[in-house]
Amino acid sequence: MPDMQRRTFIAAAASLVAAPRLARAAALDSVKFGTDWKAEAEHGGYYQAIATGIYQRHGLKVDLQPGGPQVNHSELLAAGVLDFNVASNSFIPLNYIHENIPMVAVAAMFQKDPSVLIAHPGQGDTSFAALKGKPIMIGSDTRVTSWLFLKQKFGYTDAQIRPYAFSVAPFLADPKAIQQGYLTSEPFTIEKVGVKPVVLLLADAGYSSYGGLIATSQKLAHGKPDLVRRFVNASIEGWYSFLYGDPKPANALIKRDNPEMTDALLAYGRAKMKQYGIIDSGDAKKLGIGAMTVARWHDFFATMAKAGLYPQDMKWREAFTLDFVDKKVGMKT
Repeated sequence: MPDMQRRTFIAAAASLVAAPRLARAAALDSVKFGTDWKAEAEHGGYYQAIATGIYQRHGLKVDLQPGGPQVNHSELLAAGVLDFNVASNSFIPLNYIHENIPMVAVAAMFQKDPSVLIAHPGQGDTSFAALKGKPIMIGSDTRVTSWLFLKQKFGYTDAQIRPYAFSVAPFLADPKAIQQGYLTSEPFTIEKVGVKPVVLLLADAGYSSYGGLIATSQKLAHGKPDLVRRFVNASIEGWYSFLYGDPKPANALIKRDNPEMTDALLAYGRAKMKQYGIIDSGDAKKLGIGAMTVARWHDFFATMAKAGLYPQDMKWREAFTLDFVDKKVGMKT
């Protein structure tokens, strides 16, 4: 600005500088964003983008609304209450299309779905093939999702299914027990009592579902592509910062939103996501975090259509768009 070096104009210059700052703040686009569960490390990138001002630098004011057992953010997204939502897996965008709901996935923050099967050490249960025919505790949602993959790939049958109470107590009580789990959750609880479980990540056996997808309405994706692009890009930058920078800003906000969360569990979750390449692996190494490909989506759809979950002629390609990803945003050059 002119004459900023002159002391007589310091006060005037300060007011002129403040004015555009206030204008920029007022011009921030407000976005309502729902996650798929209570605040946890799996949402670290979004919290990091809020805590470090990344969203603000992209012209966004993000109202992050945590999920939970009594919250159906998919319905809120479809109803227009939310602008964006975290879809836990690839089934959700495909289900939207199957049910003629005009929603679309715009990014896949998790290249690997964190779903796992957990077994006790010393029982020979060290591979998915070894679990064929053995009792496995799974929930009703798993029965109609990833279990279909395990049946096709490894010959599992419904006769193996045992009820899952969403507790590790039955698992700990039976050294031959096998159960479903989430990479960053149940293994941590089990290890705390002194058992080092066998953890088998479905994604590493060929399960091609994405995880942590960002979904929005087709109306928003088509009508306000710049807004969607800014939200996706800022979220990607937030994930790079959370994974490879200092996660403390995000952790502080996560613990604020979820007082049950501990520093130990947050550190464990972040470490496991890095160790197993949940976020930054595969196509993301070449195209950037959030990457998606048509080939990957087709593989997943074909597997589930073969299992009878979707009709073969379903317009699966409408479940996602690549317009906002694969741009190498946030990657070091």
